[in-house]
Parts: sequence; structure tokens; C-alpha cells
Amino acid sequence: MDRRAHWEEVYRTKPRDTVSWFQPVPQASLDAIARHGGNPARSLIDVGGGASTLVAELAARGWRDLAVLDISAPALEVARAAMGAESAKVDWIVADAANWNPARHYDIWHDRAVFHFLTEESARAGYRSALMQGLAPGGLLVMATFALDGPEKCSGLPVQRYGPQELAATLGEGLDLQEHWHESHVTPGGGMQNFNWCVLRRVSG
Repeated sequence: MDRRAHWEEVYRTKPRDTVSWFQPVPQASLDAIARHGGNPARSLIDVGGGASTLVAELAARGWRDLAVLDISAPALEVARAAMGAESAKVDWIVADAANWNPARHYDIWHDRAVFHFLTEESARAGYRSALMQGLAPGGLLVMATFALDGPEKCSGLPVQRYGPQELAATLGEGLDLQEHWHESHVTPGGGMQNFNWCVLRRVSG
């Protein structure tokens, strides 16, 4: 089963508040964005946002230039339905982040869901190409991956685990590491998933 078919099956068969990565309020993301100057005048894309509540929380705080990209159309439909009329203010993009050509720049690129599932170098290279095309010079990358002591698999798929230095090195030149921290996420089922969070800024010019 390819990536798209896998995630479409997940979101067709499981309520969004039962998947292991779900957060009723994505507080770590909201706090990181605010700490590094994110405000409603900025643009933000949530890559792999699927059925996340991040854009709904930001829209409620006055953000208006928001986008969500996900490989799974059913995941986006779940998030869109949950937002109701407010969903019209969001750009919903069905695409594979590892094979995507952004049509514009975003001030903030947020990813808590995609990069650690890219276990092949070609997929990571495709993702980096999209990232450097879509993130504005001086823009902010807020990324969470499974930590070195995190799970080896998620949703039945193998993952690539990272520490902050490993992630920065994998993402490559042109991004300066600003902050990193370790988070223990409690899943809806009461389990624990350890995440590595990194905030990087794209070098201007």
C-alpha cells in the first residue's frame, strides 16, 4: 500500500480523536509559533496537518492566511467539517509533501506529522526541495519528529527518529537551528510518544 492509500484508509476508518498523534489543543505548536514572532499578520502552512486542530486554533486567534497540506483528502475533509464556515478561510491542499511544488511562499512552515515518515532519501530530498521553495527567506520552520527514544513505528509504518542535531543536518544548509526541546506526548489511548521539536529559521538571501 502506498503512502496516500495508507493514510486515506486510516482517516476513513478511525475517528480523528483516536489516532495516536491527536491533540485536542496543539499547545506546543501554538507556543513555539508565538515565541518566535508568529502573529495573525503572518502566513502559515501546516504540512501533514490532516485532521489537526492547529489551523482552527489559529483562525480563532485572528489568523487569516492559513493553509493545510495533506496527502489524504479524507483527513482534510474531517478538519474542514470540524471548522464549519471558518473553513472557507483556509487553503486546503491535497498533495504529497515529498513531491510538491509550492506556488507561493509562507512565513511559517509547520510539520508535526510528515518528515519522520520519510524513510527513503529520495523522499526526504523531495520534501526539502518543497520546503526551500515554499518557505520565505527569513521564514520559520517549526518541526516535530519522533525523538531518538521515540517509537520505531507509528500507524504500522516505520519511522526515522531524530535528535536536534541529526534533524538539522538532514534538513541541510540554509536553515539555522533556533531552539529545540523534547516532548513526551500522551496519546488518546494513554500511551507515550517522545517527540523531538526543532525551530529553524531560513537564512535570508
